[in-house]
Amino acid sequence: MSSEILDKLKWRYACKKFDTTKKLTQEKLTILKNAFNLTATSYGLQPLKMLVISNQKIKQDLVSLTMNQQQVADCSQVLVLCTETKISSTYIKEYFDTVVSLRETPREIVQPFEDFLTKDFSQKDPSQINTWMAKQAYLALGNLLTVCALEDIDACPIEGFEPQKYDSFLDLTDKGLQSVLVLAVGYRAADDVFSSMAKVRRGTEKVIIEL
Repeated sequence: MSSEILDKLKWRYACKKFDTTKKLTQEKLTILKNAFNLTATSYGLQPLKMLVISNQKIKQDLVSLTMNQQQVADCSQVLVLCTETKISSTYIKEYFDTVVSLRETPREIVQPFEDFLTKDFSQKDPSQINTWMAKQAYLALGNLLTVCALEDIDACPIEGFEPQKYDSFLDLTDKGLQSVLVLAVGYRAADDVFSSMAKVRRGTEKVIIEL
């Protein structure tokens, strides 16, 4: 790993105060959208969608649903990472339809795997599926945080929000979605004291085990 990448990861932090005058360009937003789409997910099923909220009134209204964290109002965009409310046999079939179409793979080659996933998910408890999907959302969050750092975009990952109220306010339930994570993105304010604080990590000698 190049020192440049490590320098970028050291530069990033959970931005607590955004510069309200600085906005992400469409080019930067496109990079984040594509990074989200390219995130690895279990089985490749991508049980995720992402809301990109730029509307200032909506962002302001979300503050009270986000433990009064002003970042969601002051940032350039609020990204809401959502999962599907369920994984149906139709959803799985549509995924394999795409595999067949894009890779020109004969259906009989992928059919056994499709049948396996259809049966496997039909036997899972809904809570198990929700836990599995939430893990995919965290994969996407990690990927987005790294891409933000590489693109000099500040970000604040947020778990402190009220998912059910988000779902209602943003009409996510009607879309077959449920909110899991919030990511505020933009550019740090010059007077955000957290930006100059030393990064606190346990150190590789404590978190790495070599066998």
